[in-house]
Amino acid sequence: MKLLLDSGPFLWMILGDPRLSARARDLVIDPDNELLLSVVSAWEISIKSSLGRLPLPDPPARFITTQRQIHAIQSLPLEEEPALYWNRLPRIHTDPFDRMLICQAIVHGLALLTPDEWIAKYPVRVLW
Repeated sequence: MKLLLDSGPFLWMILGDPRLSARARDLVIDPDNELLLSVVSAWEISIKSSLGRLPLPDPPARFITTQRQIHAIQSLPLEEEPALYWNRLPRIHTDPFDRMLICQAIVHGLALLTPDEWIAKYPVRVLW
């Protein structure tokens, strides 16, 4: 199964944070699952880090790239089709990063690994 990691679960996985649910932990360590991190999440993490709201042990460019490699997480680029899908989403969730992850998950047929209950209101497979 292809799993698109939300920003929080990506960081919780990396840092061994207990907020990562037991089911999510099982899913990310299952070698049959392909893990993806969107460039949208990399952008969100970089912004929050630059604003001082997300302390990281290394600059985001080094931290994200290194952690993706260590944990065999593929980068998911943002393409035109998911970007144009934006207007088809109902206005349930207002966070632009989460909305774009929803678009990517729908367009690419991915399951989205997130605890966000608002995301689960969209026609996207949410696992947690």
